[in-house]
Amino acid sequence: MKNDWKTLRDEVVKFRDARDWKQFHTPKNLVAGLAIEAAELQEQFLWCTDAECEARIHDKKRRKAIAEELADVVNYALLLAARMDLDLPAEIRKKIRINARKYPVSKSKGSAKKYTEL
Repeated sequence: MKNDWKTLRDEVVKFRDARDWKQFHTPKNLVAGLAIEAAELQEQFLWCTDAECEARIHDKKRRKAIAEELADVVNYALLLAARMDLDLPAEIRKKIRINARKYPVSKSKGSAKKYTEL
């Protein structure tokens, strides 16, 4: 799996480098881009009920738009990981372990409470 992530990261970096965009990809700008793209993803679900949101992910046209916005979010995350020289899968696994300690199944199963409220 690590190779898949690295290959994907390398593809995104190659795309960026072919356009000479690295000069614009400061950490601040990458984080801003990530937040903006996340907002555009959120916009796909704005003003709809949970049932309507669920229907949107199955509607062919909406699904395509949602997938494109989600890909933009991941692209920015991959670019930031590349900028920081992070092994993103390793960081994700670390975060899962941290969250497992914060949210033990015995206390958090079926609950939406924050770990400080369990």
